[in-house]
Amino acid sequence: MVTPPNAIESVHPRSLRSLSNLLMRLVATRLWLQVLLGMLAGICVGILIGPSVGWVRPSTATLLGNWLALPGQLFLLLIQMIVVPLVFASIIRGLAATENVEQLRRLGLSVVIFFVLSTSAAIVVGIQIAQIVRPGDYIDSELIRASLGSAAVVMPTAAPEAPNLNNLPAKLLGLLPANPLSSMVESQMLQVVVFAIIFGIALLMTTPERARPLLDFLGSLQEVCMTVVRGAMVLAPIAVFGLMAQLAAKIGLEALLGMGVYVVTVLMGLLFMLLAYMVLAYAISGRRPFDFLHQTRELLLLAFSTSSSAAVMPLSIKTAEDRLGIRPSIAQFVIPIGATINMNGTALYQGVATIFLAQVFGIDISASELALLVVVAVGASIGSPATPGVGIVILAMVLNTVGIPPSGIALLMGVDRILDMSRTAVNVAGDMLACIAMDRWVGGERTATEEQARAKKFEQRREKANVDVIIEEKP
Repeated sequence: MVTPPNAIESVHPRSLRSLSNLLMRLVATRLWLQVLLGMLAGICVGILIGPSVGWVRPSTATLLGNWLALPGQLFLLLIQMIVVPLVFASIIRGLAATENVEQLRRLGLSVVIFFVLSTSAAIVVGIQIAQIVRPGDYIDSELIRASLGSAAVVMPTAAPEAPNLNNLPAKLLGLLPANPLSSMVESQMLQVVVFAIIFGIALLMTTPERARPLLDFLGSLQEVCMTVVRGAMVLAPIAVFGLMAQLAAKIGLEALLGMGVYVVTVLMGLLFMLLAYMVLAYAISGRRPFDFLHQTRELLLLAFSTSSSAAVMPLSIKTAEDRLGIRPSIAQFVIPIGATINMNGTALYQGVATIFLAQVFGIDISASELALLVVVAVGASIGSPATPGVGIVILAMVLNTVGIPPSGIALLMGVDRILDMSRTAVNVAGDMLACIAMDRWVGGERTATEEQARAKKFEQRREKANVDVIIEEKP
């Protein structure tokens, strides 16, 4: 049967209008979609003005990239501005929300063991993948060694010393801040976390009537910080657009293509870790694998764009509580600690990069050196700040440990940014998995108040989803 021309004219415009309206509503109501579109648009603009296409002169491209990145830098500063007070308040309130000291002890011990084991597993996966793929065999090693023989590598900060038995006591004492305010000013997150834990435990052991005023104050402080976060999220799509445009304008496509096998090897390892998280989330809580990815998609996209698990920490807490249904006492305790010491993606990257450079320089790494590599990388990842580019700093120490020339880092600098973004997303996914595991294993039975709050949140999400469906079906 042939459809009359007038029927085609009457159906297609309405169908196109409906599709257009649906797409507009999706873009307007889905933050993850806005972030994804901003990311893609930023990459396209950066390629057009960057060295790959070269629509403008390099100096003009740099100028445009800096201005385009201004909203992104503003977004990062706005978030980082309230990270320290939010971490301090969240950890203390999370500790105070636990039922007893015994549960707190089990939670803290379980979290640390979980993070150490997962980080160790990540670097072992990275080493194995690099040894199987052998990305160093796909480039001209002789030419690289000749060009990097005297190359000077400019590091963002000095590489930390490798831990040993002589300086271990000093390192442990350094975790306890002599001046907590100074640690907060200098953003020494590990010291801030330790101080908050000690403060929270002391508050937990204080009588309720004495502790209540301070807890109320910290609750207000936490709510103010989250209000700032909600305001900053309005800038998220524009911020992602600008940051990606600046990145693409700087490095271009050629920098990525030249190191393609190495980049693919790291991304394969990170993808394997993400799939493992999805399977573990199902094994631990019965959550379907793609539900885990669906519920954390906005957080992972933003972590990918900002390259900082500390910058997205407020959204991590919100995602864990609202989307994953984690009780606040668990989320507010695990996530600040995870953002500080849980660096699974970074650890995997250390393993791949070290084996890759060993292949480039023709250095054989023994089994004992591999074991030392795992220990050093785990320790360095746990003690590293959750800021962009820190993986390169850790890598310098790891390379020195196994006798690989640090000048090889110059080979990785051009593609490190895209890998830094990817491993940050995996780091944050690991924090979400830790929340699910701790909520299941250590959290105990939910109180009546927690069950009511959880039921209310899910009911609100269900009502919002029903409203969206009704709007989409409305002619």
